[in-house]
Amino acid sequence: MMAFRPTNVSKYKATAGKLEQDEAKLATKAASELMTLEEERVYREGVVSIRDLVAPAAFNVESSFLQLGSVFARTIFVVSYPRYISIGWSSPIISMSLTMDMAMFFYPVKSAIILKQLKNKVGALEAQINSDAEKGAPRDPVRETALRDIEQLRDNLTQGVEHFFQFAFYATIYCETKEKLDQISEDIENIFGSKLITSRKVLFQAEQGFNSTLPLANDELMIAFNMNSSPIAASFPFISAELTSDDGILYGINRHNNSLILFDRFSLQNGNMVVFAMAGSGKSYAIKLEILRTMMFGVDVIVIDPEMEYKHLSDAVGGTYVNISLSSESKVNPFDLPRPVGQEVAVDDIIRGAVITMKGLLRIMLGGVTTEQDSILDRALIETYAKKDITADADLTTVKPPIMQDLAEILEGMEGSGELVLKLKKYTEGTFSGLFNSPTNVEMRNQLVVFSVRDLEDELRPMAIYAIVNYIWNVVRSERKKRILVIDEAWWLMQNEDSARFIYALVKRCRKYYLGVTTITQDVNDFLKSQYGQAIVSNSALQLLLKQSPSAVDQVQKTFMLTESEKYLLLESGVGEGIFFAGQKHAAIKVVASYTEDQIVTTNPEQLLQIEQSKREFEAQMKP
Repeated sequence: MMAFRPTNVSKYKATAGKLEQDEAKLATKAASELMTLEEERVYREGVVSIRDLVAPAAFNVESSFLQLGSVFARTIFVVSYPRYISIGWSSPIISMSLTMDMAMFFYPVKSAIILKQLKNKVGALEAQINSDAEKGAPRDPVRETALRDIEQLRDNLTQGVEHFFQFAFYATIYCETKEKLDQISEDIENIFGSKLITSRKVLFQAEQGFNSTLPLANDELMIAFNMNSSPIAASFPFISAELTSDDGILYGINRHNNSLILFDRFSLQNGNMVVFAMAGSGKSYAIKLEILRTMMFGVDVIVIDPEMEYKHLSDAVGGTYVNISLSSESKVNPFDLPRPVGQEVAVDDIIRGAVITMKGLLRIMLGGVTTEQDSILDRALIETYAKKDITADADLTTVKPPIMQDLAEILEGMEGSGELVLKLKKYTEGTFSGLFNSPTNVEMRNQLVVFSVRDLEDELRPMAIYAIVNYIWNVVRSERKKRILVIDEAWWLMQNEDSARFIYALVKRCRKYYLGVTTITQDVNDFLKSQYGQAIVSNSALQLLLKQSPSAVDQVQKTFMLTESEKYLLLESGVGEGIFFAGQKHAAIKVVASYTEDQIVTTNPEQLLQIEQSKREFEAQMKP
């Protein structure tokens, strides 16, 4: 028998009681944690996560495609490549105007493994070639080419010049309908096939293909092709055009790679340019920068300014600023004729061309004419020139062209011209008589000449710009030299068919006279809806697209065949940002200027006010 001391019994009871208390605390704590977990679970069920936001409403997997909500998706993978692939071979696919996810996986392979396989392959090829030679069979160029390629690859791998990879290329396309998905899939396979690249659509692996092109770096298809470093480098998917040349001026910064966009507009098939942008996006700023930089190379510049935006630039460089208005002393006679260079054009042809041009202006002035009235005007214009001894045998360097009053007098003596005479009196004796009824007194012997039509009524602007452009065209044909003509707010001329046709003819023919025409407009829809507006764009080798309004961007995308990303770039661009086209190349551009250039070409009213104030303060300080 064993006896316990009373003290030991007390200690035992105390220890047992403490253990029970600890167990109770642990049970309470466990119950509390369980309750907390349950509360957290309930809370999380009512919280929207990022995954919930990006997940589609429905997910349906078929054999060759899958459906994400209302969108259909299909993955296309590349199976094999030709012996040679060109740099940027994937660019036609990337540049397609559709939504697409693309994935490229690179699996490095140790050179020792590949060299062993290549050695065995070389042995087999040499044995086959030798066997054919012993049998007297004709040589096999395919085997000989393969042998040379393998030997070259062995040398490059051994020297460390090349490395070996397994390369996987997948593209998942998204379309609104199953029919469009099938059509786009076929188009992509045809594009790959034209480059001798074999591609396939997924079959019973639609979900794996979709997962492989998600930004998770998870290749679930595992369809790779053995490839060395050089062709893999040619598979780099981001191709940006380099618009840097040895000659020309700086247009801006290439936003793709921060290189300079230097270009000579006269180095292309023509020197014409179109600029499309919404108000306040920097189009006039960009063109004034081009004018300033072009003048440094000795190029003459002529500007038609509808809003007096080029006055500050003209004053800064000592240009000629001509204000055309009803009360202005500066006059442009629409009856003026060019002074031909040498004997390139017959005088009779020049007179006929002048008559056709004047008829176009008169149709705008008179609000349209009937067939009979058109015939009367044709005879009257020929007689008007003849009245001033301007005939087929005249010397155009000495003749004095007629004015609108001379035409009115000729019409008064012609039968059936009563209505024409009545309408024409407004321009010879009435309110508008100060516009076209005087000889030309404008001098263009300056490197920069700006014609302002700001003070003209909206009704008179199209015909005034028509007459000014005709006068400029006559000067251009009289002396061949490098010039640029800038027509700001060209949509004014697109409102009338005759003026639109005239500008189109000018744009088409100006290259022969070393002239480049720049047409600027903010009313893109009106310009592009005209058949002549579309033709002007087609005959302009340079195009500058800045920020576009949502109402016009679809028309711009269709005209210039922009991708969806380029479309949204134009919608989201800042001031002076957009896309610059030069021939077949184009790149995202940001127009930049130095401080001095900015002070000269700025169109910011606040900045212009500060400049004027500083100028007045300086002049006040210089006074004695």
